[in-house]
Amino acid sequence: MRTTAPDIIRRRNSLRPLGYLAALLVVGVTVVPLLFVVIGGFRTTAQVNAAPVGWPSPWVVDNYLAILGASTFWRFLWNSAVIAVIATALAVGCGAMAGFALSRYRFRGREALYGLFTVGLLFPLAVASLPLYLQLRQIGLLENPLGVAIPEAAFSLPVTILILRPFMLEIPQEVEDAATLDGASRLGFFWRILLPLSMPALSTVTVLAFVTSWNAYLLPLLVFNDQSHFTLPLGVATFQSQYSQDTARILAFTTLSMVPALGVFVLAERRIVGGLSGSVKG
Repeated sequence: MRTTAPDIIRRRNSLRPLGYLAALLVVGVTVVPLLFVVIGGFRTTAQVNAAPVGWPSPWVVDNYLAILGASTFWRFLWNSAVIAVIATALAVGCGAMAGFALSRYRFRGREALYGLFTVGLLFPLAVASLPLYLQLRQIGLLENPLGVAIPEAAFSLPVTILILRPFMLEIPQEVEDAATLDGASRLGFFWRILLPLSMPALSTVTVLAFVTSWNAYLLPLLVFNDQSHFTLPLGVATFQSQYSQDTARILAFTTLSMVPALGVFVLAERRIVGGLSGSVKG
């Protein structure tokens, strides 16, 4: 039986309520807990204990002001920012060069090497935690931001290459040939033409690497023992243990620790979608 356009439209309209229901379920699972944490920071601990799910009455801003006025929060924030910037720069820089070689050069074993990076997505950090810790101790990178940033960059490389390589493959060979005729070297083509044309994908991998590094918990926990070196995820755990009876302040600290990464993700949402769609097409 032949399917006509009106039948397809009716079928889509019949499935639309299911799509709305699925969207509401996703919002309920993801957004509602975040709202509970944010609003809970505007309550007192007595209010939270009396009614765990409730509206602030009255609204209290002392929790947020106390955390913003504490030097420990800003130290945790600075440590996270330094490590995230270093890890992102290393992951994107090395990933862009590897993506360039795997997409524009032809050599024996190219696809096998690309497949090796793909398999790296299946390699969790927890499996490598013990040998990684021993190696970092041997080379003297414990209690050092580089001891966290370099492994984080290494674990971000697979997804970075997986996104950049298909995107770079989609750039026509004629563009490179024209640049060569104009006197551009391979490196000049990479720096002046390929990277600007790959900016959507570069923006995507930059945001993903930054957010992944910002939210990392296990690796900083292995490397750092001194609280002055702690990142925000470790700072949240430390704050919870120190103020275990002050639930409202813990919720406020957790909210403020989420703001930077969430802000970066929201501001770069369109670039992330554009970069991922380009890599899928490739």
